[in-house]
Amino acid sequence: MTDLDAVRARLAAARGAQYWRTLEEVADSEAFAELVAREMPAATALWLDPMQRRSFLKLMAAAFALGGIGGCTQGPSEPIVPYVHAPEGMVPGRPVYFATAMPTPGGLGLGLLVESHLGRPIKVEGNARHPASLGATDAQAQASVLTLYDPDRLQAVTFGGAIRTWADFLAACRAALAVQRGRRGAGLRILTETVTSPTLGAQLRAVLEQYPEAHWHQWEPTSTDAVRAGALAAFGDDVRPLYRFADADVVVALDADFLGCGPAHLAHVREFAARRRPGSAMNRLYVAESALTPTGAKADHRLPLRAADVAALARALAAAAGVPGATAPPGDQLPRKWIEAVARDLARHRGRSLVIAGETQPADVQALAHLINAALGNVGKTLTYAPPVEVRSEDQLASLRALVDDMAAERVEMLLILGGDPAFNAPVDLPFADAMAKVPLRIHLSLYANDTAARAHWVVPAAHYLESWSDVRAFDGTVTIVQPLIAPLYDGKSAHELLAVAADGPTRAGYDIVRGRWQTERRVADFDDQWRSWLEAGVVPGTAATTRYVLPRRAPAVPPATPAPGLEVVFRPDPMVHDGRYAANAWLQELPRPLSRLTWDNAVQVAPATAARLGVHTEDVVELAFAGRTVQAPVLVAPGQAEGSLTVHFGYGGRGPFQHEGF
Repeated sequence: MTDLDAVRARLAAARGAQYWRTLEEVADSEAFAELVAREMPAATALWLDPMQRRSFLKLMAAAFALGGIGGCTQGPSEPIVPYVHAPEGMVPGRPVYFATAMPTPGGLGLGLLVESHLGRPIKVEGNARHPASLGATDAQAQASVLTLYDPDRLQAVTFGGAIRTWADFLAACRAALAVQRGRRGAGLRILTETVTSPTLGAQLRAVLEQYPEAHWHQWEPTSTDAVRAGALAAFGDDVRPLYRFADADVVVALDADFLGCGPAHLAHVREFAARRRPGSAMNRLYVAESALTPTGAKADHRLPLRAADVAALARALAAAAGVPGATAPPGDQLPRKWIEAVARDLARHRGRSLVIAGETQPADVQALAHLINAALGNVGKTLTYAPPVEVRSEDQLASLRALVDDMAAERVEMLLILGGDPAFNAPVDLPFADAMAKVPLRIHLSLYANDTAARAHWVVPAAHYLESWSDVRAFDGTVTIVQPLIAPLYDGKSAHELLAVAADGPTRAGYDIVRGRWQTERRVADFDDQWRSWLEAGVVPGTAATTRYVLPRRAPAVPPATPAPGLEVVFRPDPMVHDGRYAANAWLQELPRPLSRLTWDNAVQVAPATAARLGVHTEDVVELAFAGRTVQAPVLVAPGQAEGSLTVHFGYGGRGPFQHEGF
């Protein structure tokens, strides 16, 4: 553990510029010196211990497969198109680049250029033409190549854990669908993650037309329900903000890590950084947050603040900006000088400022941020609004609750789950796994043998995005055709191919489904040329969402709230494994988390003052208790954490390749 008092004393005595990477390095304790001395030789003990050696070899197996398994593979049978110019022939040692997109959490696409050697994708980079990438990628995109070659992926269709064939599954599925056809689909339910794919959306609508009493539900644990509700409260319209950081002189982030995460964070980083280059008019960033984030680390003025108190801060700023109906909270609840300074800066930069609410903040904070921007004249200048890019925007928590109620009441006879892991990541007060057990026929399409797959009858291996055809929208609505670079390594199927079966049609390849849908929409003589140009560029022109005019309402009425005593626990998706969907990727597990440098685990992040008051230190194991439920986790004393606030990253604890290793 690190002695923070010794760190403060050492820094106070320092003279001149000094550079260090960690608090442990500043403390320069004997324990830290011993750790550095044995850092490299420590691998010897790992290798000599037979049990740990076995674990080490299993972790490295996927990396070895990257060069080994790929050598025995073949390319997709359909024609794919390399970026810009197709090669005359394949030259060993010379890479070929293909444009595609990776579906990210929330169903949104990140445009990529994938480097391929001899038909094997080995590296991804950003597509400069794609609005969400602008030439950059994130850690999850880089690590997605490892997932492609992961030998722990599902490799066969199974029924009750026994290997079956795709033909066996088709026969069973069509027999069950025949029963549902006679009942107009009354017992059929489809559960997906957030869908932005125009083709998948069209397929889902076709299935619902064929089975009028069936229902389609969406669920992701990091859904934007609060963002949707906030827009409805502020404007009475379901819209999403599109930010223009290049035009903002002053930015206020209310618990919003817009530089570290989110569907548009790479574009935001590019625009924000452009205003901080020498010779540019520098912007100013204010951040109020409960835990230190990459955005907070870049702030000119940062306020550590409990997540529950951000609503009061937003209301104070709204009152200062002149939002109708907004009243400031009591003066002793928040730091007045900080609020007054921010309010003055915003007032001086009307039309050139931007207020952002984090997606994890409740709907009233979302609405207040919208209304502040409208009152400051920022709409149309530093931000615009557009319709949601999802195929169907809905309250996902309410949708999942309706599904659980139907399953518990035994009104569901056939459940088709396309991706995700709801048995693991559904809210704990919604007994999804127990209700799912009451469904007579459960089908799950999945990359891995997760908690949901363990409870399904039929499990179909899913194709990786580098193995399958699809389409996906970016945060601004721009469509990219997802083209594969390699044939499915484990005979995986895409959601398109599975829904083609549900539509009671013939089995069709993903290429035919996606291309056919776009050919039907774009009835032009030169469609073949257009299709080729879309694949080359990685974007479909003219598909971005059009901006929409919004009319602000009064501030939502919120009763005065007094600060709750005790500690607050703030749950956030893990910066690397997110909600657990990337937990099987060893590269992401090994990559240190921003600022905390944690790997392979999560922890309870505690402010130094709170830790001193509670008498806990880093690596102590504590028990968190709430509403009759408890969980144990190690402590990480984190400078920058708001006092009285605990941050816990979720995404760990599910069934997966590393579960038996303790991860």
